[in-house]
Amino acid sequence: MKHFPVFLSVEGRRIILSGGGEAALAKLRLILKTQARIEVFAQAPAPEIVAWAKDNRLTLHRRALAAGDARGAVLFYAADEDSAEDARTAAIAEAEGVLVNIVDNLEDSRFITPAIVDRDPVTVAIGTEGAAPVLARAIKADLEARLPATLGPLARIGKAFRAVADILPMGRARRDFWSEYYFDTGPRAICESGEHGVKPALERLLARHSAAPASRPGHVAFVGAGPGDPDLLTLKARKALDTADVVIHDRLVTQGILELARREAILIDAGKQGFGPSISQGEIDSLIVAHAREGAQVVRLKGGDPTMFARLDEEIDAIENAGIAWHIVPGITAASASVAAIGQSLTKRQRNGAVRFLTGHDMKGFADHDWRALARPGEIAAVYMGKAAARFIQGRLLMHGADRATPVTVIENASRPDQRILSTTLGQLPRDLAQGIWDGPALTFYGLAPRAAQAALSHAEQELA
Repeated sequence: MKHFPVFLSVEGRRIILSGGGEAALAKLRLILKTQARIEVFAQAPAPEIVAWAKDNRLTLHRRALAAGDARGAVLFYAADEDSAEDARTAAIAEAEGVLVNIVDNLEDSRFITPAIVDRDPVTVAIGTEGAAPVLARAIKADLEARLPATLGPLARIGKAFRAVADILPMGRARRDFWSEYYFDTGPRAICESGEHGVKPALERLLARHSAAPASRPGHVAFVGAGPGDPDLLTLKARKALDTADVVIHDRLVTQGILELARREAILIDAGKQGFGPSISQGEIDSLIVAHAREGAQVVRLKGGDPTMFARLDEEIDAIENAGIAWHIVPGITAASASVAAIGQSLTKRQRNGAVRFLTGHDMKGFADHDWRALARPGEIAAVYMGKAAARFIQGRLLMHGADRATPVTVIENASRPDQRILSTTLGQLPRDLAQGIWDGPALTFYGLAPRAAQAALSHAEQELA
């Protein structure tokens, strides 16, 4: 991040602009929305600038900027659309201790003006550090369409009411009050009665929340974080993270997903890792129960889908025994993301009408399965946590008659930027795995090759026939 985003206080302070043409007008249309004292230096100002000066919206100096003119200002814009003049005025302003922006010159500017969605006092700033102005405009247009025009009045009225609402306890009691105001009571009041109807609605809402119990009971949401790509998180999972007081997450949950949690939420790394150091399941159960008993909204965040090899039932049993309410938010499981990564489908007509979901190890060590059935030709299995068990799985399958040439595909970090795919065979699986460093979460497909490799194999078989 080369530019740190901040909201600068400009009320009553001077913002200086040099220039009187189109570039100056574009900046002034934005700056005039502030409560700053704006001064423009232009020898030939556009008619709009002259009109704004007559309306006392800015001060116009019909001359070029000179030494001493920018002293004491908070911001300076060089907008003369002449590189030599822009460099001259920028040098004056910088020497006088003012932050400088040179229009269309990112490299020599000391600050940039983002694309802005204005719902005063709610302001959304979008910056791309000059890399993609078209993208910034697209995001702005999308937000403009999503954010209602009533958001500004609601925020202004709510701001004036904050001191009154401080009678509510800190924490979730206040969050629940303001959430209901902004997303239910406020919009409905402004729609039915206009702005004058909002304050009475706020007062009724506050009276109801003040009379309510201090806090609602704790609740646990078992949320699937998916395979790692934040874009694959469900909308329901995002909502749960946004309202969580405590997030207890596994090792496989990526940082990008954790950053979607509410800033004030407590994040607890449960560190579940097969054959590695981790908090015991009993300790995790106790953590969930303890926080929920204190009234927290707890998200138990699990990689993939919480119903797949995630010891979900044990945790549900623990919280049910404690009398705590819960619900499950499904996630995209690793098998779905991994099969998408290799361009295949889990089932296919005339190939396989079933697929097995297996774990490579359980609490006792390497997991045992119906190897004889799995060794039959045409069987397909998605093996979770199978890297460490690769040699064990190979041995069991070969012992029960599996073909050494059966395709096997290992997908590491499915859906993530560092995704890797290993296409091999049952006979070569342990050796090929040993040749690389595979330290990320991986899923192993037995009986499936990547689409390109499968097409090449089919072509070779046709030529042999």
